[in-house]
Order: sequence, then structure tokens, then C-alpha cells
Amino acid sequence: MSFATPPGWYPDAGTPGTDRWWDGTAWTAHTRPSAAAHSAAHSAAHSAPYEPVHQPYAPQTFGPPLTPPPPPRGGSRTRVLAITLSSLLVLGAAVTAAILLGPDDSGTRAAPGPTASDPAPTAPATSATPSPEDSPDGDPGLLVDQLNGITLAVPDGWEKAKNTSDDAPTIRTAVSYDCPGTSASFCYRGTVSTRTARAGQSDPKAIAEADITAAADRAYEEDVLGRRTHGGITSHTVLKAEPVAVAGRTGYLVRWRVVTAKGPGGAVQSVAFPSTVGSETPVIVRLAFDADRPELPVSLMDTITRSIRPIGDSATSGGVGASIGP
Repeated sequence: MSFATPPGWYPDAGTPGTDRWWDGTAWTAHTRPSAAAHSAAHSAAHSAPYEPVHQPYAPQTFGPPLTPPPPPRGGSRTRVLAITLSSLLVLGAAVTAAILLGPDDSGTRAAPGPTASDPAPTAPATSATPSPEDSPDGDPGLLVDQLNGITLAVPDGWEKAKNTSDDAPTIRTAVSYDCPGTSASFCYRGTVSTRTARAGQSDPKAIAEADITAAADRAYEEDVLGRRTHGGITSHTVLKAEPVAVAGRTGYLVRWRVVTAKGPGGAVQSVAFPSTVGSETPVIVRLAFDADRPELPVSLMDTITRSIRPIGDSATSGGVGASIGP
């Protein structure tokens, strides 16, 4: 975290010989003669012993600017001397600024000082502000589902989907292709998405067995617009249906091999397990891989499932080593 410059009087490069009040977030309209101008005026006042001398105005270091005191009552001689000295100081400051702002030996021009419209210089940071890569959401190698409190690994060559039809956190293969069943849409070789189970559902086995049909239909039957992107599913085979440890919790996994009217078909998986946050409403993770793709072996589904873990937890390694209950 960085700290802004505290409120106070700072030299105003736009008006030489003048300080301007910085309120901590922006320049204000309050100004005063600079410290040099105060010192010169104070010396001039002492050179005339018969004139009363007023203590120079000293604003507080913090807080809103104070109202300057009224000008000193005195003869015209003091006022003339003060005006003359102020003019000389302004002229001297202008000459100094011109020299400082002129080209240096390398031919470059020095940077101008702050003006009333510029922000004040910030103090050195005492601690670093977390970068996007320091948080789970900013890690390109992790998909984060804040609602369900889980993360999962993003395989090489995959990307996080910025927009999906159902707003589910999703990763997918980076390269798309024309769907075999229609030229009006494009498909991805592999997708993984997370979602919350419906209210009232609590049994991971029942949830996974019911969701696998929806997962297969969304991936290979028809999309949200009703287009049969793979010509529809003609048959399916159950590859796996068993308990599984996910994020240190006991869940259930169902995996199908589907055959489609057009294209190679693919493998679809639904895994359900209790969430580690809130009311522990079960989480569903859907996976769909096109068949006959060497970069998408079915074993990659197991790898991704093992990578699931609670947000901020590195101890369970996504459930690896956790025991499966009866």
C-alpha cells in the first residue's frame, strides 16, 4: 500500500514566490507567500524601528488552511519596502525558474514543478500494493469461483473465458473451430465450468448423476440458441461413476463417452461435492473434451479434478490424499 503526501503548504511552480495548500487529495485555491517572501518581509519590517512588526502567518502542518491575519498597520514606508522586496523576489524566482527549466548540457529540458492542477508528489511507498498476480483472480494459471470458494488449475494452452452464455466461471482451449453440425457457430475442443447446485440438493451422487445429462446436452446436443452444433447425441457409454475426493471433501463423479451425428463426439464429466463456504451447498464442475484429440486425454479430466481446492488453501492439494467416506 502506498501513502499519499499529507496535507500541507507546497511551492506553487505556476506562481513563483507563492505556496499553495494541498488537502491530501487535490490542490486548493488557498495560497500564501512562500517562506522566502515571509523572511524578506520580516527583515524589512525590522529595518524600520518605529513601525510595529507583526508575527508572520504560520499555518498548521495538517488540517484545513487558516485565515491569514490582517495586513500590518503602518506608514507608507513599510508598505513601499514590502512591495519593492516582493517584486524583487518574484522577479528573482522567475529568473531562477527560467534557468532551471532551460536546457541542460545534454540538451534536455528539466521537468517543471507542480502546478495547481497537478497532483502532489507522493511519498515513498512503505509497502507494495498487491499486483493482480498476487491474488488468485489475477493468476492466469487459476480459475477462481469466488461464489463457491474454489480454484482449479488452467492447463497449458487453455484460457479463461471472459463471457459465457450462462455466466459460469469457465476455462477452455484457446483455439476454436467451426462446429461440425453448423457453420453458424464455433466450438472449443475442451471446456471446464463451475456452478452451484440447485437449492435443496445435498447428495453429491444424486446431483452428479442428474447433471451429467445436462452437461452432455450442453456440450454436444444443442447450444443455448437451440443449434445442434454436433448434429446431436446418438448414444453414450458410462466410463466412470464413483466417489471422489475433491478439495478435501467427499464428492461423486460421473463420466460419459458420447457419440454424435457429426464430428468425433467426446467425453463429458460431472463432479459434485460440498462447498467449503457458506451453507456448504454442493458445487458442480462440468468437463467436456472432444474425442480423438491427443492433447485432451481423458486422464486430463482426473488431473483437473485433483487440482480443485478451496480458495487460499494449499494444504489439501485439491483433495489429493483425502479419504473417501462410505
